[in-house]
Amino acid sequence: MSELSLDQRLTELEVRLTFIDDTVSALANADADQSQRIAMLERLIHDLRNELSSMRLSHGDDPHNEPPPPHY
Repeated sequence: MSELSLDQRLTELEVRLTFIDDTVSALANADADQSQRIAMLERLIHDLRNELSSMRLSHGDDPHNEPPPPHY
């Protein structure tokens, strides 16, 4: 194997490693963004559930507390 081909191979590996590093970095950033979004959506769902629960309580959605329909 000549010295030139070894240098070429080493250069090719360095270039590939640079692209791999960039890809891993981009994936890590995307993962962090997705984690933040998921956490925000979970908080939003929690808040909406609490709001729905309080609305149900304020409107008396319990069927046992409602008067019977007019045809009874």
